[in-house]
Amino acid sequence: MSAHSEAAVAPVTRAVLPVMRAQRSGHVLTLSSLAGAVGVDFCVACSAAKFGVEGFMESLHHDVAPFNIHTTIVEPGLFRTELLVDASTTYAEGSIDDYAERTAATEKVWESMNGGQSGDPAKLADALLKVADLQAPPLRFVAGGDCLQAVETKAKTLLAQVDASRALGSGLNHDDA
Repeated sequence: MSAHSEAAVAPVTRAVLPVMRAQRSGHVLTLSSLAGAVGVDFCVACSAAKFGVEGFMESLHHDVAPFNIHTTIVEPGLFRTELLVDASTTYAEGSIDDYAERTAATEKVWESMNGGQSGDPAKLADALLKVADLQAPPLRFVAGGDCLQAVETKAKTLLAQVDASRALGSGLNHDDA
């Protein structure tokens, strides 16, 4: 997905919501990615856009739930699509010397993965049809072994960060609150 695709999420969603509210039902499935759930090396722009999509859909979930409208954020890992072919992949031309070595290594890794991604897009499509038919669909559908592992690791890290923040982070209310 390009940044243009992320920019279309809100207007397209807003366009379908009046119909869904009128019929008092609906399900908006929005494609995010692993990069929308977990920050990834050298994917700052992609992750920022995907995190924005995820925040939009997660917040929208609360607004539309009273109308029996569901939202599902689809977080696929690496699937064997054309995402990594030369025509779909653009690397920044300018480079900062401090990052040059890591950038070159990262580009080689991405290029070597093309055609070898473990995820099967046809199986993902079948799974999405099943998610779309669920009476109580999940807010997030984490798809693919790589993404499941990464999101689970992040969840554990977040819980550890909450615990590490507890002593200093609690007790910050006004004394009269």
